[in-house]
Amino acid sequence: MIELSRRTLLGSGAALLAAPALAQPKWPTRPVQLLCPWAAGGGTDAVVRIAATLLERDLGQPFNVVNRTGGSGVVGHAAIAQSNPDGYTLGIITSEICMLHWQGLTEVTYKNFTPLGQLNNDPPGIQVNASSPYKTAKDLAEAIKASPPGKFKASGTGQGGIWHLALAGWLIAMGLKADHVRWVPSNGAAPAMQDLAAGGLDFTTCSVPEARAMLDAGRARSLAVMAPARLSAFPNIPTLQEAMGIGFTTGAMRIIAGPAGLPAAVVAAIEPALKKVYDSKEYQDFMNARGFGLVYADAAGAGKALAEADAALGNAMKEAGLAKA
Repeated sequence: MIELSRRTLLGSGAALLAAPALAQPKWPTRPVQLLCPWAAGGGTDAVVRIAATLLERDLGQPFNVVNRTGGSGVVGHAAIAQSNPDGYTLGIITSEICMLHWQGLTEVTYKNFTPLGQLNNDPPGIQVNASSPYKTAKDLAEAIKASPPGKFKASGTGQGGIWHLALAGWLIAMGLKADHVRWVPSNGAAPAMQDLAAGGLDFTTCSVPEARAMLDAGRARSLAVMAPARLSAFPNIPTLQEAMGIGFTTGAMRIIAGPAGLPAAVVAAIEPALKKVYDSKEYQDFMNARGFGLVYADAAGAGKALAEADAALGNAMKEAGLAKA
């Protein structure tokens, strides 16, 4: 018979007790909240919801999308940045995070986030009401040039947002001041398109996929897209270059991110999961069917894209007179 000493038994017990404390729980072990800074029904909301569905299937926990709108995107972006860095509150950040601080609207910048993966990039289109007298982008441009400052009203996102800068860039490319058209702030493309359909706006500058519901319903028309080439899902919409001989292009990126200081274990778990989302047939079909731009970058690539966008958009906003910082 083998006899165990009291010291051996105590040592074994201590080791057994210590083991669970040293083990790191696999993430996620409970539901994850995904914050969206823009309104339900818009392009950002659509992208984060399909991503949430596929992440939930892959990682085995609910990924619940919560829209936190307001402040031209400040409210939602700040909520992501200021959340507990435990991996259970993440979100989708957009190009506006590289713009809001230049306007002095928030101290939050891209540096307050842990980028996890870029899933999309979209160029803006120019949309008018279906009953608008302007049939082409050139028609609209000529009317804008002939009008006094502030007569025409446009929207698509918050004050100083990416779609606002798209308008400013287009106006500057036409030789006009960036504020020649009055910008009406909105909490995203969906409410802006509703306002356009109701007759409250002369046109919108937002992505064509975001405008698609109104386009398909026959309540709006897209005149041109600010892209280097026509969109595969909307081949009948000309580029600005084709419509007016203007080569101005821009776009909006969407990146899944968490607050700064996110644990390495969380990043290691979700980064490959986001790549699986992007590569999946469901995601590709969803994006292609709606005309969303398919662009992927891993965590490092998304961080680089944010840094580059912050510098480029900051310079553009200074030129357009939209920067205060």
